[in-house]
Amino acid sequence: MNFIRFVVLFSLFTPILFCKDKGFQKASYKPAEYAKVNVVVRKKEETNVSLPDKKTIFAVMDTNKGNLVLELYHENAPITVQNFIDLAQGEKEFFTAEGKVRKPFYNGLNFHRVIAGFMIQGGCPKGDGTGGPGYVFEDEINAVSLGLDKVKVKDAPSYGRYLQKAVIVGMGIKTQQELEEKITEAEENLKQASEMSVLEVLARNGYKYNEVITSKKAVKGALAMANSGPNTNGSQFFINQVDTPHLDGLHTVFGQLQPSSEAVLNQIVNDGNAKTIINKIVIVDKR
Repeated sequence: MNFIRFVVLFSLFTPILFCKDKGFQKASYKPAEYAKVNVVVRKKEETNVSLPDKKTIFAVMDTNKGNLVLELYHENAPITVQNFIDLAQGEKEFFTAEGKVRKPFYNGLNFHRVIAGFMIQGGCPKGDGTGGPGYVFEDEINAVSLGLDKVKVKDAPSYGRYLQKAVIVGMGIKTQQELEEKITEAEENLKQASEMSVLEVLARNGYKYNEVITSKKAVKGALAMANSGPNTNGSQFFINQVDTPHLDGLHTVFGQLQPSSEAVLNQIVNDGNAKTIINKIVIVDKR
């Protein structure tokens, strides 16, 4: 791997903790403390939309293109699911330019980012990907259950930029000049670090993982939190049109689109950015 070719912007770095003495040979990952919660649906809602015969929680997303029916993983990502439900039902305060507000958050918002062969993204009150509820919360992921502790980062090239970032920051390099002065050492450290697991590299990039829940992979139809880096979840989410294994460990998967809604998803993709409006989200608790 050519190290110089992959130099990233230092201003985008997040703090990373390293043991500088052979820090690229020692594992430093430790699971984060985590207390699982029981998801509560505070408003009893019903729908005329046909739902699978399963004891779980469903979200029926009524859009101007049709309904998206989503199973919510209340056992696998309960904190994330609770946040989504409370925002959808207007049971959680969020912040606007005018102050605190308590109302159904998603009503009237659009899918502002639509990428064919990838996913649709919504939940931004500004409609441009920069908005949120005025708060953030941590990722809710068990990277061990995703098998990321068994995969060496050298065998998963999609995580390469996280490897490079880990090496540069782990060496305390802050400028291009410092990198050039330490290039031989940096290339050796990059070689050593490439033997680390994906889990270890992502943890050194600031991602926190628990080992209590069992996380779901980012497969076709997965409902997951959009973010701007580790532990920056708010209101934005995306729904996969295809499998995206390169996102495992980076985004909390908290639900799954039902096969009956695949045609609606594809229509939203075909229509493009900001053409699909979420009228409302109905939460149906069938537990």
